[in-house]
Amino acid sequence: MRYHTKLYYTKMGYDESDFVPCEVIGCGMRGSWVHHIDCRGMGGSKTKDFIENLMAICAHHDEKYGDKKQFMDFLRYCHIKAMQERQVQFNPNLIQTDYL
Repeated sequence: MRYHTKLYYTKMGYDESDFVPCEVIGCGMRGSWVHHIDCRGMGGSKTKDFIENLMAICAHHDEKYGDKKQFMDFLRYCHIKAMQERQVQFNPNLIQTDYL
């Protein structure tokens, strides 16, 4: 399991055997992978591996919204809601969005 995926599972309180839903509001599909909201680039930098920047997302929504600047605020908003639902402590100063 990749470092950022393990970090996400731990912080969000999931186990590898759990159903991890896509965090896009209203989706309900299984999250295909853990996505960096603010992408880390081709270098593989771990500096963006923190819970406020990681979300579970299905393949459909990753294709539709992933790595597209115009949707980053929306993805952050969805992720904040998912963290709140799971009662995950997070640093709001690390999340910059116009949705809040």
